[in-house]
Amino acid sequence: MARLFGTDGVRGLANQDVTADLALRIAQAGARVLGAEARNAGRRPVAVVARDPRQSGDFIAAAVSAGFASSGVDVLDAGVLPTPAAAFLIADIGADFGVVISASHNPAPDNGIKFFARAGKKLPDEVEIAIEAALEHPQLAPLGGDIGRIKRFADAEDRYVVHLLTTLPHRLDGLHVVLDCAHGAAAGVSPEAFSQAGARITVIGNDPNGMNINDGVGSTHLDKLAAAVVAAGADVGIAHDGDADRCLAVDANGKVVDGDQIMAILALAQFERGALRENTLVATVMSNLGLKVAMAQHGIAMLETRVGDRYVLEAINEKKLSLGGEQSGHIIFADHATTGDGILTGLQLLSQMAATKKTLAELASVMKVYPQTLVNVRGVDRDGVSTDRVLAQAVAEAEADLGETGRVLLRPSGTEPLVRVMVEAGDQATADRIAESLADVVRQRLSTGVEQSI
Repeated sequence: MARLFGTDGVRGLANQDVTADLALRIAQAGARVLGAEARNAGRRPVAVVARDPRQSGDFIAAAVSAGFASSGVDVLDAGVLPTPAAAFLIADIGADFGVVISASHNPAPDNGIKFFARAGKKLPDEVEIAIEAALEHPQLAPLGGDIGRIKRFADAEDRYVVHLLTTLPHRLDGLHVVLDCAHGAAAGVSPEAFSQAGARITVIGNDPNGMNINDGVGSTHLDKLAAAVVAAGADVGIAHDGDADRCLAVDANGKVVDGDQIMAILALAQFERGALRENTLVATVMSNLGLKVAMAQHGIAMLETRVGDRYVLEAINEKKLSLGGEQSGHIIFADHATTGDGILTGLQLLSQMAATKKTLAELASVMKVYPQTLVNVRGVDRDGVSTDRVLAQAVAEAEADLGETGRVLLRPSGTEPLVRVMVEAGDQATADRIAESLADVVRQRLSTGVEQSI
């Protein structure tokens, strides 16, 4: 059977790939696997279900809840809530597991099903495989009083906001922030949290209608936020994605501050407070070289992982570290969260601004952003990246050309027949030149049907 779970749950076009039948069955399979510990202890499993405001979320969440309840699981329906809020609530109330119905930064027609285990942790591969295997077996079918109940999680949002506020090292009084909620799950929670933390807020992208999520707003479309910050004369702009597990920022001049720069600021803040465990930051191989240079200059080590926040989280947990993330804005604060949390990240960033009385531009200047060029080469043999000798020689020559002022990364896509060529250099022209040169070599050597070196 083909794998249903991707890098972040089950995702696809709602009502075509992610159907009510699939949602029901995968919930029943999840209840069988994730509820086993509770059943073995003689108690009824409890699950939290939340969603973003996509129109399709109504029927998918209903099907998931029905699948859980029909398997003897009591469901707490948290309604529209950010993904990290659901993860927090699972841990906070001691639930056995939970599900978030969301497709994150994808457009509105898509949707997905993300499972979290006890303590709000993402599922390891072996548990996802076990759930998929359970789809092929008879499902639990309790009767009478053993059937699960579905109840409203009445204070879900309030619990999460209180949690966010308890993490702040400094209040945000005196700061004016523009929040872009991406017409998504952050629309209710983010303005409430920033207001209670003391900030003056202006909000855009906070009118979800079920079909406008991520549509020209949010962390993947920063132009409107930049214009709103400048027009309002605000100190900073914060952008979330559809399920609010990401955060990108805009300074007072409308300049984008990405996840790498945010990590640099917050790693230094934790380092100075003695809160950065092992004096180490976790980032992926796609993070800008400038982040690594900036960390080294301040005595902070950087541990690099594969691309994907799940790999960042695995490294954080394995090494018992406190902070990590991605350039895209998935930032993980292990002391406060079990997954990326865009609202928490924004609050922490503004807290550092308030504590230091520095602008975001001043804080971000700790890191030089090296020009970065990314070229996607399609229609090629991805496996050849690691075997083609001519390509390896071209990469070696490019690295020698760059010296210590840049780097090269060739990465096969995990989902498409393409290779990503990424080059960083001291100036944009050099990055562009070397990236295009290497992309040409990839096309020549790895085009489908062309004999490859061994």
